Amino acid sequence: MEPTDVTRAIAAATSLAASLDLPADDAVVLHDSNKLALRLTPCDVFARVAPVGQEVAQFEVDLAQRLVEVGAPLAPLEPRVDPRVYRRDGFAVTLWTYYEPVTPGAAPVDVAKALEELHAGMRAVDLPSPRFTDRITEAEEIVADPVRSPEVADADRAFLGGRLADLRRAIEGRGAAEQLLHGEPHPGNVLSTTSGPLFVDLETCCRGPVEFDLAHVPEAVCAHYPGVDQELLDECRQLVLAMVAAWRWDRDDQFPRGRLFGEELLRVLRAGAPWPTLDTVVGRLDGRPVR
Repeated sequence: MEPTDVTRAIAAATSLAASLDLPADDAVVLHDSNKLALRLTPCDVFARVAPVGQEVAQFEVDLAQRLVEVGAPLAPLEPRVDPRVYRRDGFAVTLWTYYEPVTPGAAPVDVAKALEELHAGMRAVDLPSPRFTDRITEAEEIVADPVRSPEVADADRAFLGGRLADLRRAIEGRGAAEQLLHGEPHPGNVLSTTSGPLFVDLETCCRGPVEFDLAHVPEAVCAHYPGVDQELLDECRQLVLAMVAAWRWDRDDQFPRGRLFGEELLRVLRAGAPWPTLDTVVGRLDGRPVR
């Protein structure tokens, strides 16, 4: 969010919490991109805030309630207030249970088991959701429109658009079984807690092959997930790299170091196999080793 929007969003979240008898004298920004994640204190509530109309918060709330009921490893909504979407001063606010992070983080085998359990829970939930191909379409629309992605060179635009189209055809052509997925179960959406790994952020849920979810997680996690189609996983990894590249070139994207990330992803896609995971690419940019 823009700085002025962040200030307004924090004010909306803290005033809302106070009106619900949750003392919120301060807010710590945990994540700031196109939506805001806050820790409200001293009530210790995790708040997600987005401009009204730019979120799918009701879907997230409905799905979270159903998944918690079937025992999926998910961070639940805040139990001290009604489980719903709150609107205040032009923002949609949802309130969730806050978990103090534990170190070291969860082992890859534990994350893989939690993701397997999440997928099992999602198979037990019947809730209309978009397909993973809808996300490909969103990325293609950004790449195809010079107004939305003015900084993309013509050669890069043609390359990225072609790669997205080719991967869509290849993955759909496999006819793999599809189910409800998290959509982006990368390390940033997994909490390490004393109760084990818990997933957060369900706004990107979609239907597709489980390999689409696995394409977002570290290689060490994939190694412990059973029954993976490696060829499909490789195609999904390419797809994720291409989609994220497109989103980083969106003129309205607010992801930190977005353009740098977009340039690196284009370089990786042109370099070819073996296809790195997203955490590997982020690690390179941060100058740290990724295991």
